[in-house]
Amino acid sequence: MPKLTRLSRSQEMRLERLIAHTGLERSVLIEQLVANGLSQLETEHFGDDMMLSGGRTIDQLLRESGLGA
Repeated sequence: MPKLTRLSRSQEMRLERLIAHTGLERSVLIEQLVANGLSQLETEHFGDDMMLSGGRTIDQLLRESGLGA
């Protein structure tokens, strides 16, 4: 998985704590966090109109591409 952004020290510590608690691999946890964050942002900004062309959400596209949970 390409490095998307640098995390702050606080974010890095929170991520490490989640990794230890869940037992998930770092890349899997990050993919889940991104997918969940995208879904939440879509809902906040688009509401019921969050479907993309072709009737697929960003979450569906990520799953189909292998990047989603």
